[in-house]
Amino acid sequence: MSASPVTRTPSDGPVGGAYAADRSAPAPARVAEEPAGRTVAVDLSGRTALVTGAASGIGRACALRLAAAGARVRAVDRDADGLGTLAALAQERGDGAGGIEAYALDLTDLDAAERAAAGSDILVNNAGLQLVRPIEEFPPEVFHTVLTVMLEAPFRLLRGALPHMYAQGWGRVVNISSVHGLRASPYKSAYVAAKHGLEGLSKTAALEGAQYGVTSNCVNPGYVRTPLVEKQLADQAAAHGIPEEQVLRDVMLRDSAVKRLIEPAEIAEAVAYLCAPQSSFITGTSMVVDGGWTAH
Repeated sequence: MSASPVTRTPSDGPVGGAYAADRSAPAPARVAEEPAGRTVAVDLSGRTALVTGAASGIGRACALRLAAAGARVRAVDRDADGLGTLAALAQERGDGAGGIEAYALDLTDLDAAERAAAGSDILVNNAGLQLVRPIEEFPPEVFHTVLTVMLEAPFRLLRGALPHMYAQGWGRVVNISSVHGLRASPYKSAYVAAKHGLEGLSKTAALEGAQYGVTSNCVNPGYVRTPLVEKQLADQAAAHGIPEEQVLRDVMLRDSAVKRLIEPAEIAEAVAYLCAPQSSFITGTSMVVDGGWTAH
């Protein structure tokens, strides 16, 4: 990937697992302290949750949070080593009350994705990937892959999960979208198109599933501290000869009221809330977690 142009809009919050870039990139300095701990009391004992892109970032945080709430988590990612690390982390932290089952799967295998979702009570569509390039230079094959992983795979996972949810009269679908599901930015045609499509898919699932006790919502982060965002920081700093802290402050967070990256655990709390029994009347909507960026 060539170095991306400097833009002032959030790029990508919800990227998970092996689709995210270089996990070895150093974490940038925090602009402000992030909150810690859990805020949502939810008991998901006896529920099975499938989380895609679970090997790192938001997906890993969601898998750990739902397991801590008692859910049996089917952690899906094509990064088998990352999934192994996730399971070990859950054991080490004691956050695996419900158990985490590693499920190595490339979501471009759509038939396998649909089969993997069978029997899920909770579906968290999180996996994604990003390429920053002008439309006229955007590789068609990459555009196709982005739409496959980030829009068609969630559709197929829904197809696999909904029959069980409908039959039992309960289900939760949480789609990790982005502020780019609500706004656009230059050079991100595939990502923006996929996230806008995911918003529509989520609303359709909400309308169809309501009579069966199934809710469907999006969570829309701004910049999240994921491996892909950290890689973008490093790339833009190198391309423009400025420190990563300056890229974060003056480029990524310029229009954000809260001057820090969102932590994956904060998004996982939003997901846990949407899976709780108390959220049964929340469906067909988007929970924006962007530090005030879309308030402009």
